[in-house]
Amino acid sequence: MNLVLTGSLGNIGEPLTRQLVQKGHAVTVISSSPERQPAIEALGAKAAIGTILDIDFLTDTFRGADVVYLMEALPPSSLFDPTLDIINAYSDMAARYKQAVERSGVKKVVHLSSIGAHTTEGNGVLAMHYYAEQILNQLPGDISIKFMRPVGFFSNLYRSVQTIKTQGVIISNYGGDAKEPWVSPTDIATTVAEDMETPFAGRTIRYIASDDVSPNEIARTLGQAIGKPDLQWVAIADDELLNGMIAMGMNPQIAKGFVEMQAAQGTGALYDDYYKHQPTLGKTKLHDFAEDFVKAFNQ
Repeated sequence: MNLVLTGSLGNIGEPLTRQLVQKGHAVTVISSSPERQPAIEALGAKAAIGTILDIDFLTDTFRGADVVYLMEALPPSSLFDPTLDIINAYSDMAARYKQAVERSGVKKVVHLSSIGAHTTEGNGVLAMHYYAEQILNQLPGDISIKFMRPVGFFSNLYRSVQTIKTQGVIISNYGGDAKEPWVSPTDIATTVAEDMETPFAGRTIRYIASDDVSPNEIARTLGQAIGKPDLQWVAIADDELLNGMIAMGMNPQIAKGFVEMQAAQGTGALYDDYYKHQPTLGKTKLHDFAEDFVKAFNQ
């Protein structure tokens, strides 16, 4: 098949590209960075260099594709842009995708969304995925869409490396022994690859997860892996976490959204819809991720 991927060669894009090429598909990878072109081509894919904000570029790249894989993303530095409205930014990207899909004649879309995309209430920053899904759902009915909703990424735990080194703890506004789902980007890539290959019609939603573990289990497992067996996951007040994020320079809207999202993780409210459509867990478990965490911690 002729497949077009957005997202360049990120945590999901690289293994997704590799898997699809190995399965014999003609894969085009969209990237805004010309420096990525050699790496894309080294995987056996075609590089399309341009910005996803350019509707004409997207339309030309999508034209003739059997399936397109769409994802919205912003560079990490944008989290510290005080002028950014992240809800509007994600909605704008989705609207441009919508126009390009319609203009290109593509009939099948796989969209990377997120846990929490079922609502705008109590999910914090994840509301941006709800609005993106709603925009794509405005596409004509003959365009089939699979909405992929992964849970929280194991790789997000890399954000705690500095706190572990300087304070000896993992910090959030929730914690304890209640299990919650986590996912590996590699398992997301495998699931997306399977779904891009499988014939589909209509509009469907699929959640993606790898393991069910609690904050305390994460602290114990990562602590043992990095030689800090007494590592603790410490819960602090919402206001304390929010003020700390803002003091670091984070965009206040985004900081507030992260705090609300993590509070919903703690109560379990974030997973209400997930548990109604619970998926089979992927192959990557916490102990597998711990091996990668050690490498990041020791860098």
